[in-house]
Amino acid sequence: MRAALGCFGMLLWGGLFAAGGFPQSAAKTEKAPPAKMILDTDIGDDIDDAFALALALRSPEIKVIGITTAWGDTALRARLVDRFLKETGTADIAVVAGVATKSKATFSQSAWAREGPAAPRHPDAVEYLLEQAREAPGEITLVTIGPLTNIAAAIERDAAGFRKFKQVVMMGGSIRKGYGDLGYGPDHGPDAEYNIYSDVSAAQKLFASGVPIFMMPLDSTQLLLDESKRTLLFSTGSKLTNALAALYFQWLRSTRTPTATLFDAMAVAYLVKPELCPAEPLHISVDERGFTRPGAGTANASACLSSDSERFFHFLLPRLMAGEVAPDSAPAGGGH
Repeated sequence: MRAALGCFGMLLWGGLFAAGGFPQSAAKTEKAPPAKMILDTDIGDDIDDAFALALALRSPEIKVIGITTAWGDTALRARLVDRFLKETGTADIAVVAGVATKSKATFSQSAWAREGPAAPRHPDAVEYLLEQAREAPGEITLVTIGPLTNIAAAIERDAAGFRKFKQVVMMGGSIRKGYGDLGYGPDHGPDAEYNIYSDVSAAQKLFASGVPIFMMPLDSTQLLLDESKRTLLFSTGSKLTNALAALYFQWLRSTRTPTATLFDAMAVAYLVKPELCPAEPLHISVDERGFTRPGAGTANASACLSSDSERFFHFLLPRLMAGEVAPDSAPAGGGH
């Protein structure tokens, strides 16, 4: 009996090799391809947009196919992105200037943008968004971290084409907590959030568009980059962290506020690792003052209402600090 079992085992082992190896369940599963993403950003005013862009560039789970600039001087914002991509070795990504508007916000990093290379001609962001959605229906995630003017213009031009986006992940809105509600004292309730109240009608168009929306509001995005985290990050000396440091110190000079709040980075983090900010379905309406009101009705968005700040930074910082040290930032030789 034992001999017969041994003979059967040899036949089974040989059969596996003849068939090309072990059964499929034991084979290595193929890695999922990177998620295609377009980032729509008002980079250059606050500093969190730069951190969101840096995270996208340092996330192999994402393929950034384009960056569209939003709000205010969108041509100068595109120049800032051009320089950031060039200095971080990622200049092959498309940069597209969006709809120019009037803005009361201070473009705190404008000098860094102007000191960069001469501006190339940037295509029209609205047509670019629609072209990309039509060419890859159901494949591209649009991450929006600024006022929604470009998005509304695309919806107005071709609503059906816009619905070919896989989803929109946005930083914007306020559901239960407003600015400064960090959990250390009584919350004062929701506020009209900047990305929404800057262009209320644009936000209303997005929430009525029918595209799946994943919303990172103030409730879950007040993520403070304190001194210890800044020191750890900027002392890395890589091309990417040097570029972030330059933009941070221009922002600091303008605002005199050392601790940055990385609102926008959560939108990119959500695309990579949704469990960092679990979202729940809600019906959201945008009122005339820019408040995002949850209410009765069929859900038109999923919103993340809380997050763990330390867990977020344990995800973010190692990614931003990864990579080679810039040649001109290499440490000097040791002492004798």
